[in-house]
Amino acid sequence: MNIQPVDASIFDDIRPYYDSEIPSAMERIVSDNLFPIVAAYVMPGIPLEAAKRKVLSIKTARQLQEDIMAGVIAEILHKSSDGMTYEGLEHIDASKAYLFISNHRDIMLDAAILQYILVINHLPSTEITFGANLMNPRLVVDIGKSNRMFRVERPSAATTAREFYNISRHLSDYIRYTITEKNASVWIAQRNGRTKDGVDKTDQGVIKMFGLSAEGDKVKAMADLNITPMAISYEYEPCDFAKAAELDTLERRGYYTKKQGEDLNSILSGITSPKGRIHVKICKPLTEEDLAPFADLPGSGFNKAIATLLDSRIRPAYKTMPTSFIARDLLSGALAPDGSPAAGSPEASADAPYTAAEVAAFLRHINTAPSFLRQRILSMYSAPLV
Repeated sequence: MNIQPVDASIFDDIRPYYDSEIPSAMERIVSDNLFPIVAAYVMPGIPLEAAKRKVLSIKTARQLQEDIMAGVIAEILHKSSDGMTYEGLEHIDASKAYLFISNHRDIMLDAAILQYILVINHLPSTEITFGANLMNPRLVVDIGKSNRMFRVERPSAATTAREFYNISRHLSDYIRYTITEKNASVWIAQRNGRTKDGVDKTDQGVIKMFGLSAEGDKVKAMADLNITPMAISYEYEPCDFAKAAELDTLERRGYYTKKQGEDLNSILSGITSPKGRIHVKICKPLTEEDLAPFADLPGSGFNKAIATLLDSRIRPAYKTMPTSFIARDLLSGALAPDGSPAAGSPEASADAPYTAAEVAAFLRHINTAPSFLRQRILSMYSAPLV
């Protein structure tokens, strides 16, 4: 395997801030016109001047995560969920770096919740992929890069094949450099964009991207990244109605165009909307022995095999919530539209994996959506059972 030495300065266009750059970023943050609004949400009840002093006291990314962001995520979970559980920390060694590959249900919270779990357990947090489309305005850039987020370009329809390769290679080089030379972990989604139909599936193009930064022994090149599958599960899907509406528009028109400010609205909706119970499971990292059976496959077959292997671990790690079973039974007719059990239906028997109260709560939720989206929403929730 041939990996060329890397000059870190070539990543200045995408990397997070170094700790030496954090104090200047904090000064820009407190000077921003939007800071009073952000501070009121992030540090409720704290006078503005005290909030400024607290932010200006931050000198490192880790201090920011421990002193401010852990409290922010804890407050989000308290206000918008019925509790969060997690498992799999026994697979994490604080002295090693990992490439966490996760299903993707919420723009910000999927990665933020992992960081929270790692920080409160005194483990190193990860660097996080952050779409270039979200890096605006400057306040968002400063907050994101101070939180160890690095920029990922989103190719457009006008992007040429050569430009796409260069973007992918640059990202691949940075991820490998971060894990193998900086010994810092990375979080990345298993696909470009959130899952909108409820089906978590790894894009083999993501696997291909990982391999661009090394030549030769492709099994070792992948094993060196310490790929670690994980799954995050929400009882109530973040932005579920908006996702269903996007899929409906795409099906009817053949395309979907985002409105101005839509990404920011999705972030805010994902943060504030009720999510019910949340569960995170970290799986065992892929080993060289796991990957060895794919050694003789051609490039596309090799990438597909690894994507399939990741799916075989991420999908069982997804914790199926009562809402999935309720949606399944509403679709099949085992439950009537009003939530009452259909006569003679074994699925809706007394030992069904949900309660009458859970059915009523789910119906109250989906009945606030436009009626033409109901079937699509139910399919989204039931997808993990298919």
